[in-house]
Amino acid sequence: MSSPYYLKGSPLNVRFNSVVGWLARHGFSIAGTAEMSVRGRNSGRMQRIPVNPHIHEGTQYIVSARGHSQWVRNMRAAGGGELRVGRRVRAFSAVELPDEEKLPILRTYLEKWGWEVNQYFNGVTAKSSDEEIVAAAQDHPVFRITVRK
Repeated sequence: MSSPYYLKGSPLNVRFNSVVGWLARHGFSIAGTAEMSVRGRNSGRMQRIPVNPHIHEGTQYIVSARGHSQWVRNMRAAGGGELRVGRRVRAFSAVELPDEEKLPILRTYLEKWGWEVNQYFNGVTAKSSDEEIVAAAQDHPVFRITVRK
């Protein structure tokens, strides 16, 4: 049995993400990016990562372009987290979608964010067939998030 798909970022990519996270933390969102915080399942400390919140048909989602990362495992354990852009912090709960529900979300996510994330989808793009996107769905966790009032 193979390990779940995960593509670790290059040193340059890690540096870029830290800059994007810093910008979001200080109120500068690039094309809708935010800094997400999720409680670590082992450490209990908040883990921060820049994300591209995605709205599809009025519902907000977080997609893990790189696959089954540590933040995904933490999200599964915590069931939610926080999104921050500057001083605006929004707590949210999260529910992971089954693979069979991901197709429309992944297609519209790739339409909007493909310029940034296509490299993590092994050749699958917004123009790929439904079958190709469905085949890639197991490698890319998707969480429906609900912002708490």
